[in-house]
Amino acid sequence: MSNLINSIATQIVIYTGIPIVILGVFGNISNLAVFLSLKTFRENSCAFFLTVMSFFNIGQLSVSLVCRILISGFNVDQLETSLFACKFRNYFLQVLGLISYTCMCLATIDQFLATSLRPRWQQILSIRIARYLCTFSICVWLLHSIPTLVWYSPIYSISTGKTACIILNRIFQHYIAYAYLIFLAGVIPIFITIVFGALAYQQVRQIPYRTVPLVRRELDKQLTNMVLVQVVLNTFYMLPCVIVILIMNALDPRVVYAYVYYFNLAYNIAAMMYYLYFSVSRTVDIRISNIIFYVFFCSVDSILHLYDCIKTFSSTVFSCFCTDFSPMLQTKKDYK
Repeated sequence: MSNLINSIATQIVIYTGIPIVILGVFGNISNLAVFLSLKTFRENSCAFFLTVMSFFNIGQLSVSLVCRILISGFNVDQLETSLFACKFRNYFLQVLGLISYTCMCLATIDQFLATSLRPRWQQILSIRIARYLCTFSICVWLLHSIPTLVWYSPIYSISTGKTACIILNRIFQHYIAYAYLIFLAGVIPIFITIVFGALAYQQVRQIPYRTVPLVRRELDKQLTNMVLVQVVLNTFYMLPCVIVILIMNALDPRVVYAYVYYFNLAYNIAAMMYYLYFSVSRTVDIRISNIIFYVFFCSVDSILHLYDCIKTFSSTVFSCFCTDFSPMLQTKKDYK
């Protein structure tokens, strides 16, 4: 029975992990292409946070998940027995994940401020401040994860007959189990994104009743929708892993050891859902929303311009049709 459960856990890692890596890397690269190719997004702080997040999501999938697939799915022991691989694999796992969570939280807070009724709040997170915040958070998490390079080490276990990459310091082991895995990588990001996401949703519903430029109004709604979709996905993907870790830490170690195969199966399922956070993200939402957004507004801009020309008799119908109907996003810079 234990062999069957262990085999199922292995197959889950292989047959769900590989598609997650492929689709996740492709999706995040396409997200980067969208955000970096459009000037409106390049000058927007929320889009900047999502751009940085997509970049580090690619790193997390390429480093952390690929290593997990090789270790759990294909029994590549070199990643466990090598001192360098043991230390730096866990180091980048922490750094890349925490930077991604931070950018998601900042993007949610940014949309809360951008959709606020108070003009001062709308100007708090400029693109310049967004760059400083991202740089600062990257430096903080790089320094925060340094103990990983010190206390992670490959240790041979007599009971299992295998070498595993484990933490040598007991205090740091408790910190990783509770402070990092449960709070920094679970409860805190979920709490912040849910709270500010809900506030932003309430404010964005009032946008149609405000006297704001059309482009800014729709851009606010589009970015807020993208962030809210991510908030819902985050909660769905991250909660199972937090719950499994809480249960394993709360139970007696002897109980966990007695049912280790069952816990390993549950943890593998929760871990694959956790990695979906870095993979699925906003891919589908960005594709649909951008197509609708640009087709609709380019059409509206052209129709309104043609209507004004005919109404004021300022030019002939021919000159109206010959006018360069460039997208309004290229000429208006009123967002933030």
